[in-house]
Amino acid sequence: MPRRSIWKGSFFDAFLSRMQKKESVQNRQIWSRRSSISPEFVDCSVLIYNGKTPVRCQITEGKVGHKFGEFANTRRRRPSKKKGK
Repeated sequence: MPRRSIWKGSFFDAFLSRMQKKESVQNRQIWSRRSSISPEFVDCSVLIYNGKTPVRCQITEGKVGHKFGEFANTRRRRPSKKKGK
């Protein structure tokens, strides 16, 4: 079930479309985690900012339609500590 109304379409920042047209997207840093991944980004490697450092992500066909932020975690996974006797 889509969250956004169909008549609105998917969200895509304007600077990303300008970046696609004039420069190659290869190894470009993206701060817009809320933008949807379009088919033009397939087979590109982009750096997605997670709030601290950029995270490298290879865009494949399966990721089209998702948001950039889904593939750059902002929190670290830490294993729970086991209590010893």
